[in-house]
Amino acid sequence: MGLRFPSDLAAWQRWQHKQNPLRRLRASVRRPAPMTLHLHVRGREPVLLFALDATTPTALASVLEPLGHLGDIPVAVLAPHDVAARLPGDWTVRPLESVSTVPRELRGIRAVLSAGHFLAAGFAAHVWADVLDADYFVVQHGLLTPFMAPLAPRSHLLAFSDRDADFWRSDRSDVTADVVGSQLLWTAAKRGRQGSSAAAGKQPIFLGQLHGAELPRRISGGTAQRFCFQTGAEYRPHPAELDRLSTLQHAMWRRRGVRFAKPGALLGERRPVVSIFSTGVLEAAAAGVASWVTCERPPSWVREFWDRYELSTWGSQPTPPPVLPAMEPAQAIAEHVATAVRRGR
Repeated sequence: MGLRFPSDLAAWQRWQHKQNPLRRLRASVRRPAPMTLHLHVRGREPVLLFALDATTPTALASVLEPLGHLGDIPVAVLAPHDVAARLPGDWTVRPLESVSTVPRELRGIRAVLSAGHFLAAGFAAHVWADVLDADYFVVQHGLLTPFMAPLAPRSHLLAFSDRDADFWRSDRSDVTADVVGSQLLWTAAKRGRQGSSAAAGKQPIFLGQLHGAELPRRISGGTAQRFCFQTGAEYRPHPAELDRLSTLQHAMWRRRGVRFAKPGALLGERRPVVSIFSTGVLEAAAAGVASWVTCERPPSWVREFWDRYELSTWGSQPTPPPVLPAMEPAQAIAEHVATAVRRGR
């Protein structure tokens, strides 16, 4: 099994657009304002460009953590808003009036790193990489489903594992790959070694995924409701569950007695973690916290997903900790892009 859209980004975008009827209706009535990307520069004449489309924990770990391993190499970061406070060192920031041409500061770019070209910053960075004849790296930032966006043409993937590399490439010959592991899981494992083990008897936390387009709500919501009712688990909404349907669902569950987990770090209380296909399940396992997956009437791709990541179903032994690489992933990513810079000079 591989991607549903292995190379056609436009087809993937049309599919995703169809998954949210309310958003599609709003867009037809009120056209959203164009996004203004912000360019951050550290040092003179940057040779590396990082494209950051989101500030989720997975994106920050994958895309920005390598910055700390690059020493004084001049770099730039492209993001939807000013993220200088999250970046190491001193930065100059300016909004870009247009992304149709390469900004003057970036004429010396030799390598680009992003989580993909399916959102604004990553797409602009990919176009610029083509113009500048720079290497374009895609770093895997989360677990992969068949509905993941395709890799950019002629990109080099830095994947969590060999199985993920094969899955995301989906037999394409124009993209290459290396395995570096997951910085998110590496950090979770490090924190897990420093903390205490999860106490037996604690009520589990169910990680919500109502926002996801991969599953219909009758499955994602039905699974969450049944599990919380049957086990007394607390529901933890995904940060993206802010749409009208999700907030109405939350209100209904509260009225029916479902308890909601307090906001905060997922692994702070070291309580058992359960979900359908959330990256948090594997993150918890890496930290030594008991974790499982469950689903009402799971489609075949969900079962394949569980198998690829060796996730344990509820009622069996907890998910085993993932095997971690010898080198910290952020350092490995930094070495890959730094090598591309040296090669391009």
